[in-house]
Amino acid sequence: MKKVVVIGAGYGGLRAVEKLAMHDDIEILLIDKNPYHYLQTEVYGYIAGRFNIHDITIDLRHWCNGFDEKISFLEDEVIHIDFDAQEMRCKYLAESVAYDYLIIATGAQTRFHASIDGLESYSHGIKTLERAYEFRKMFENLIYKKLENGSKKKSDKIYIRIGGAGLSGVEIATEMAYIVSTYSKTIGKRTQEIEISLIDASETILPEMSTYIIKQTEKRLSELGVEILTNAFIQKVDNTNIYLTDERILPYHVLIFTGGIMANSIDTLPRVNTNKLAQYRVNKYLNIENTINVFAIGDCIEIIDKHGEIQAPTAQLAEKSAEYVSKSIIRQMKNQDIDMFDTQSEGVFVALGGHYAVGEIFNFIRVKGYSAYLLKKLITYSYYLGLKFRINTGYKNRIKKE
Repeated sequence: MKKVVVIGAGYGGLRAVEKLAMHDDIEILLIDKNPYHYLQTEVYGYIAGRFNIHDITIDLRHWCNGFDEKISFLEDEVIHIDFDAQEMRCKYLAESVAYDYLIIATGAQTRFHASIDGLESYSHGIKTLERAYEFRKMFENLIYKKLENGSKKKSDKIYIRIGGAGLSGVEIATEMAYIVSTYSKTIGKRTQEIEISLIDASETILPEMSTYIIKQTEKRLSELGVEILTNAFIQKVDNTNIYLTDERILPYHVLIFTGGIMANSIDTLPRVNTNKLAQYRVNKYLNIENTINVFAIGDCIEIIDKHGEIQAPTAQLAEKSAEYVSKSIIRQMKNQDIDMFDTQSEGVFVALGGHYAVGEIFNFIRVKGYSAYLLKKLITYSYYLGLKFRINTGYKNRIKKE
């Protein structure tokens, strides 16, 4: 019986556990500092008020119980890994945790650029549930104030600014704009006093995506009244204004920042090679350097394709790398050869507010509108349904034990 420890219960970590659990000769320990799995890809709907917190979280202990006795869960934070001794220390657990195979799937957090004065102090990220929850409350409070003002009171503009026009920024902007437009039925023309804008230093929105997706997304943003500011470099932020390097000053009431990530890395012995984003630099088999039984997956690693290009971290890549590593561990246990990791994406979908999306499958099948929305929801729902099945089973198993 071999022991596999998975650090991190994001998309990659859970997929790795799920795949490894199919094999009888493996004992699995999942470690995460949070007691829940956070469906970050659905956060755009949560902060805009369309989804509730139970739609984007899963109880990890119940989920692990869904595998009967095969999987155990430890709510703790790994603070040090000794690769030579094949063991790790946690923040609260007294004894060390040993492993035969290790999968690091610690994900990433929002990178608040230190060069931008005031950014971290005055903006909100969405990489953690706590940050998303704070922003949702602020967004709903703004809507409430508009409703409370009434038609007889003079109202002022409310500016919601989103720093970063990548996938997360675009999905949040379009969903909020769509929700604001639907509020026109209840708070009337006062919805026109809420302005949403995207700010990005790149020449275009969604800089790593195809021309088709960019054009369709720009069209949708325009229809929803979202302002797009590209080639816009944020210099500093205070409690009321965003200052750009071209001397423009943008007033704001809420600033959400999605303009970059920083990996959640762990102190190790020996120290390992990381990039400027603290992402592990892994080999073509997704091994941490100088190891064959330690793998890293998802947002915490630098993934380079066959052309030498760094790939943007996505939930799809996290799950794909998890499936690859799970298969590699089984092949290693059987003394079989391992193929290198294939980084090719199978497709991408962008949620664009309401029942509308745009997507590409295998780089040549293009869809938009309601049909793209249905395809995206089918993918998301299939994932969520699998989690719910496990959590329901785990809950029933806990009741039986009690």
